[in-house]
Amino acid sequence: MQSKVIKLIIVFLLVQVSLIAQSRKVFVLVHGAWHGGWSWQRVSEQLRAEGNIVYAPSLSGLGEHRNQPHDSIDLNTHITDIVNLLYMEDLHDVVLVGHSYAGVVIAGVADRMPERIRQLVFLDAVIAGNGESCISVHPASLQKEFEKDAAQHGMHSLSIRPSSLFGVSNAQDRQWVDARLTLQPYRTFAQPLALHHPYGNGLPMAYIACTQPQLPVLGVFAAQAKQSPQWKYYEMKTGHDAMVTQPKELADLLVTLSR
Repeated sequence: MQSKVIKLIIVFLLVQVSLIAQSRKVFVLVHGAWHGGWSWQRVSEQLRAEGNIVYAPSLSGLGEHRNQPHDSIDLNTHITDIVNLLYMEDLHDVVLVGHSYAGVVIAGVADRMPERIRQLVFLDAVIAGNGESCISVHPASLQKEFEKDAAQHGMHSLSIRPSSLFGVSNAQDRQWVDARLTLQPYRTFAQPLALHHPYGNGLPMAYIACTQPQLPVLGVFAAQAKQSPQWKYYEMKTGHDAMVTQPKELADLLVTLSR
């Protein structure tokens, strides 16, 4: 009798372990321009607390890699950063999240390595198609502004923007973000995205628009996703840097989307 009880307990525990393993997801969180992996700290903490596996790398020339020369870093460099991460860490069934500029990055990753990805999530992100760049999909006036700004840095970098531009209103949050923002490699914005498959490469795509306040230049991409049957569309009533301003709500939404 005792042995049967022990066996039942073992079976129960194995079932529980299996259920936990099935519910655990792998998230790769890709930051936007001027930011770094640090910007995902609060979201990563929430996701890991629920047993998920989370990677939040800093792209070349940004975050802790700000010491790297920007003249040799372009969009393909950043796409390769994430492709190499998925390969080296042997990651599969990944929920790949791209914030802002990183929408262009994750589109490139999906084009190269769709078999490793479960879903693409664009967080208030830029949508650029084949042959388009992060700069070319913006209004002409903003394109000229980027080029003028880059000229001040030898066409290698873009000047840091303040956190207030990204919808961060809390004074302590602003201080924390502003202390970590770095110059953005210019060629990551200027190099066109080269796709060899249809956009998204057949993967499920979700778009999360940050609407309070909404950056006007990103409203175009949000509307594009909202009107297309290829996308699942969601909104968060917060500013552009939702990972800083509403980390718990964002983490909960990412978990919901990954089910």
